[in-house]
Amino acid sequence: MSLPSAPVTPLAPEVVARASLWLARLWSEAVTAEDIAACERWRAAHPDHERAWQRLGIIGQKFEALDKLPPRVAFDTLTARPAPRVSDAGRRRALRVLGGVITLAGAGYTLSRSPMWDTVTADYSTGVGEMRRVMLADGTQLWLDTASSVDVRFSPGERRIALRRGRICIETGPSNNTRGAPLIVATRQGEIRDIGTRFTVRDDGAHTQVAVFDGIVLVRPTHGARTQRLDAGQAASFSSSAIAPLAESKPFDENAAAWTRAQLIVERIRLGDLVETLSHYRRGVLRCDAAVADLLVSGVFSLADTDRALASLAVGLPVETVYRTRYWVSVKAR
Repeated sequence: MSLPSAPVTPLAPEVVARASLWLARLWSEAVTAEDIAACERWRAAHPDHERAWQRLGIIGQKFEALDKLPPRVAFDTLTARPAPRVSDAGRRRALRVLGGVITLAGAGYTLSRSPMWDTVTADYSTGVGEMRRVMLADGTQLWLDTASSVDVRFSPGERRIALRRGRICIETGPSNNTRGAPLIVATRQGEIRDIGTRFTVRDDGAHTQVAVFDGIVLVRPTHGARTQRLDAGQAASFSSSAIAPLAESKPFDENAAAWTRAQLIVERIRLGDLVETLSHYRRGVLRCDAAVADLLVSGVFSLADTDRALASLAVGLPVETVYRTRYWVSVKAR
């Protein structure tokens, strides 16, 4: 499999905002034939216009089903279909969402920092509670954890994966078709250069967490002068200016990548910490009562079915799961 001849550039915020305006116009009741023709001309004026239109069209595909589905619907990536016609109710919802995007842009909000922007414009992304495995052009396997997004830029001289949000696991593929191009994972804090390995990278906001399972990686902060080598079994945290000493890293083991199999494997951790982790894999509010938060838990829990994971807690602990609604859940003493 050969590498793409030209990398795909990210969509500019103003292009997506303009596509939103066109989509809102065409979904309005006052749309005219002239509007449709003008939109077609805009889409044909530049390839990025059509890319933005197609990606926003995915939103339209989902709105007709909103009345039947819980709010777990995640935006997908590229689609080959134009935005379809939707029901009046779906159109009104879409206009409210798109109107919000346009209003925020007009107010100077940085769309490139929002989860919605990441989800719509990223090359690959996942929604809350979704895990995804992708095979890249060079044979590298990429796993995306819940609420994560990345851009992939392959060229003859470099293979670059930009982590926008969340956590990923990478297992590099055969090197015979990469022509020696290095694989680099870029985050807001710096870069991780891969030397044939399997590792995870997590964006924690102010820091990037790296854990190596096999092989070697080289970590370099954006504004740091020092490069840190990490071997198999090591982990590190770094900001844009410094790398924390390895002695301060959290203990590393193979269970750290269990999420790629939609599992959470823990040994004697606080119930409160377990519940907090599960909360990242479901919509709504999930809380743990302070009276039971310090109970210790061990076991294997499903990340694909957090309700089942919560129900299993009652087997070995004096707790119960209380559902005020599907999206407001508490773990309390029984």
